[in-house]
Amino acid sequence: MKLAVFSTRKYDRDLLNEANAAPGHEIVFFDVRLTRATAALASGCPAVCVFVNDSVDAATLAALHAGGTRLVATRSTGFNHIDLAAAARLGMKVVRVTNYSPHSVAEFGVGLLLALNRKIHRAYNRTRDGNFELDGLMGFDLHGRTVGVVGTGKIGCVFARIMRGFGCTVLGADVQVNPEFTALGGEYRPLPEVVAASEVLSLHCPLTPATRHMVNAQSLAAMPRGALLINTSRGGLVDTEAAIEALKTGQLGGLAIDVYEQEADLFFQDLSASIITDDVIQRLVSFPNVIVTGHQAFFTREAVGTIMATTLISVSQFERGEPLANEISIKS
Repeated sequence: MKLAVFSTRKYDRDLLNEANAAPGHEIVFFDVRLTRATAALASGCPAVCVFVNDSVDAATLAALHAGGTRLVATRSTGFNHIDLAAAARLGMKVVRVTNYSPHSVAEFGVGLLLALNRKIHRAYNRTRDGNFELDGLMGFDLHGRTVGVVGTGKIGCVFARIMRGFGCTVLGADVQVNPEFTALGGEYRPLPEVVAASEVLSLHCPLTPATRHMVNAQSLAAMPRGALLINTSRGGLVDTEAAIEALKTGQLGGLAIDVYEQEADLFFQDLSASIITDDVIQRLVSFPNVIVTGHQAFFTREAVGTIMATTLISVSQFERGEPLANEISIKS
């Protein structure tokens, strides 16, 4: 079946072609993001494959449908970039990748925490300039600290297990109780209690209307002064302006994010020779106690390989008229 793949880079093409050796779908790659303006590129393709910063809104879906597309496959777990209600009205199926290496994101989150706490990013820049001074690089032992994990699914549980290995007390907040989290020594509490008790808060929940800006001025004020915030989930979970204000007052001791609310126009491209007009991201990266990475937490060979293979399995199931194992349940 003919499949149009948007927002591709060399690694996407290499690994998707590798995974396609057996199914043998006809794949057309596009470097550009999927938007209403670029949807015509997929004309004649029964399926399209998108990524987190593609704009799969109602207008884009209507244009895809007019061109013959009936399946949207996102090579991600999150699907907040897709208008599911509009897809349902058009009779289009939507699938995602429900399970890939949870270790990739969890391990990266731990890496961000260690770098932020021990100022590894600052030390790296100093020593390259011949500065071996330690002043300003002091961190704290993670052992014995309280770590809050918001979202205790597969990724959150792996992160919690690693934190338990450091000797941390781990508190969890989630709308669903995961027995695995309690089995590894985590304790569930209401979100406000987790926020108020956590010297480190790590976000691993999906972005929904209920979780949008769940970290805001009120919750930041409730955190212990000097706490660290880690976000490897979705940028919209954090009110970035509120986080900046908390950084300026010292209420927030440090921020490490692999995702950003307005990342669609920035991430996955080289802008090093451009003037970046996003004042918020420019303010963020000006802080010495902020680390920003470009949505790379998922980026391991194991994780990306699984993402590509799972996506093609869904395309093959659709082509054969079989039930879609990874279909997102949608209502019009």
